[in-house]
Parts: sequence; structure tokens; C-alpha cells
Amino acid sequence: MAFKITNLQERKKPLYITVYDELYKLIMNGTFILDSKLPAEPALAKMFGVSRMTLRQSLSLLQDDGLVKRVHGKGNFITKIPTNNQKIDLEKIGNPLYKSHTKLIDDVEMIFRIDLDSEYTQQVLSKKSAAVVAFERWYKSAGEVVAYSFTNMAIETVSELNLDLQDNDLLLEMLETGIYELANKSTIDIKRSTSVNSSSQEHKVVSGENCDLILESVFNHEDYPLVYNKYYIPRAYSCLKVNAVK
Repeated sequence: MAFKITNLQERKKPLYITVYDELYKLIMNGTFILDSKLPAEPALAKMFGVSRMTLRQSLSLLQDDGLVKRVHGKGNFITKIPTNNQKIDLEKIGNPLYKSHTKLIDDVEMIFRIDLDSEYTQQVLSKKSAAVVAFERWYKSAGEVVAYSFTNMAIETVSELNLDLQDNDLLLEMLETGIYELANKSTIDIKRSTSVNSSSQEHKVVSGENCDLILESVFNHEDYPLVYNKYYIPRAYSCLKVNAVK
């Protein structure tokens, strides 16, 4: 497969912008499809007749656009095909992981434990509790763990919602969607993390060394949240977006 750009040097646009434009067209017309791997950088540079430095400038722009991600040791991948449809993102109540992750999540594993109340849980849940249920979830795409979340819920909230801690499917459904259907507001804080604080050594998050960290409190009371969530999304798969309107 060869893509030849004619008269590159005669154009007024910088060379890397021209290559960027051509790569954008190839992504949009389906030559490079969603989740496919781009050719290796030396081969791609040869296709366009440019240096690797010029090619990397073009790829950097595509990465900034959220169309391409670079996975260390594996190469460059198409992450998203842009559309003209306006997407509802973090400004609306709903699970922020699915709004901010570029991969298709096809499986979620969950475990939980019951912890004693602590100063930390009193702070994040805005109340004292007899005990706190700590949930951990690992999000998978095509067999790889691509995100992680940690949730605190007061044991009193478990009773209030009439949750059966023996019903794993019901618990997972409540955490993933039910909480947001009950909510009347949520607060979100976005930070950066250099490590995923998972208790499991068996579930290693792909590219988890650098993550966007979403801290979320979900309310249906004025005084205290139903849950406090921490979502770790590897930056290679993260696309945080807010549709601001006046």
C-alpha cells in the first residue's frame, strides 16, 4: 500500500500539516479503520516521502485530536472516528467512564469488602457510618484491562437502597447505571495519576502508569453522597470532554 503526495515541497502549508491532512482523510474514508494499527513509522514515513520527524509531528496532531493513540512498544492505533453528532459528555449525570473512554468496554469484573469507618471515608462520604463497603471494578476490552474504579458506599446506603450483597449482578448494575438513575446531582474533579491503586496483582491495567483520574460524588441527598467513585482511565484511552453552552 503506497500513498504518494504530489508536489509536497511546492505547497505553502508546512509539510507536517499536509501529511496530517492526508492521514485525516485516510481515517475518515475508512482506509484506516477504528482500532486498527497504523503501519510502522518508518514505513508510514516512506509512504508519504517524508522524514520520521515530520511524520511524528503529524501523528502528534492526530493524537491531540483524539484520533490516534500511541501505545508504547506496540505502535499507533486509530482510536476514534469523528462525527458531526454532538455527544452528551461530562456535563450530564451518568457514568463518566463510558463517556470518557475511547475503547469499547465489553466486560467488568468486581469484588468488594466491608471496611471499618475511617477519617477518610467520613470525609468523602460526608458522614459517619457503622461500616463502609469498598467496591473495586476492572473494565476490560477484548480481554485487556483498560480501566479501574474504586467506590466507597456507606453500609447505611446499602440498606437504604435495599441491596443484596450476595447478588453480584444486581450490585454491579446499581454501581454502573442504577446510581445515576437515582441521582439528582453529581460533582466531578479531574486529576492526573501516575499509578493505579488496585489491590489486585492479577488485573494489570494496560498503560496504567499514566492515568486521568475522575473523582466523583453522586448525590440524591443534599447532605451526603450515595457513593464516592474514583475512576482511573489510562491517558492512552482517555478523552475528557465537556459541551459548554450559554
